[in-house]
Amino acid sequence: MKTGRIRPGLFMAAGIAGVVAAAVFSVVLGSTDIPLESVVQALTNPDMASHEQLAVLELRLPRMYGDILVGAGVAASGAILQGVTRNPLADPGLLGINAGGSFALALCMAFLSNITFGVTVLFSFIGAAAAGLVVYGLLRAGGRKADPVRLVLAGSAVSILLSSLSQGIAIFFGIGQDLTFWTAGGTAAIRMEQIRICAPVMILGLVAAVWLSKKVSVLSLGEEAAAGLGVNVEKAQLQCLLTVMVLAGTAVALAGPIAFAGLLVPYFVRFLAGSDYGTVIPGSMIAGALFMLLADLLARTINAPAETPVGLIFAVLGVPLFIWIARKGGAGGA
Repeated sequence: MKTGRIRPGLFMAAGIAGVVAAAVFSVVLGSTDIPLESVVQALTNPDMASHEQLAVLELRLPRMYGDILVGAGVAASGAILQGVTRNPLADPGLLGINAGGSFALALCMAFLSNITFGVTVLFSFIGAAAAGLVVYGLLRAGGRKADPVRLVLAGSAVSILLSSLSQGIAIFFGIGQDLTFWTAGGTAAIRMEQIRICAPVMILGLVAAVWLSKKVSVLSLGEEAAAGLGVNVEKAQLQCLLTVMVLAGTAVALAGPIAFAGLLVPYFVRFLAGSDYGTVIPGSMIAGALFMLLADLLARTINAPAETPVGLIFAVLGVPLFIWIARKGGAGGA
């Protein structure tokens, strides 16, 4: 498959313009109709007695910010993993991050009562990060190399174990409905308080991802080639893993497991803008934010006033594309 059909600068500019436009539509449109005048007034001179303007400020704005952060974080973490593992079908779920967040949330719901959303975010992040560290530990046990096949096996084993434990806890403690709502994925429950907590962490992770992009480009050539070019392979891989855990862990904590975004977005960024990770990683951030904004907007409006789970939108779009990519053997990969 040919890559680099669009100049990186043009791709970035078009992507940023798309994100801005989608963000505007995300604030203006929703499951309920709010006049454009009320939206503008809420943003410029809010009347806190107006329910419509409160909905814009307390619901739509945080949700829009959450879509941008989650989409950028998941896509960037997927791009890093695909480069480091040289596997174009890798995504954050491969490290057990989604299953770790779900398991920690199940424990939180089962044993802690009257917890705030901020506490659930913290627990989910800790669980996601712990799962990623366990997978990495299994991968590098005995000083072995980070082989993509062992990564899949270790990640699958940890994911299956944690998912089974989560389901057992949900059944035993009767929290299946609450846990299912979270695992469906989405940003509907995000409020400005959570954005204030998570945004600095996510932004730090995104900056680290851009900083590591050149190292990821070298690692994508293989460990031997990277070592020959003077890269400390083990240190660079650990830095990349920590960045992935920060980005994907925070995203999972905010919005639940967002399937396929971390896999598909980097793949198509490489297809459109080339395989240099100096472009792929920031390009994936922009494209991921746009993808998440559009998917969430569709989830809100496709069956208004009812909400469609974002996870369903991603599954409907992602499964056929994943099958198509797999049938092509991951052509145009890392």
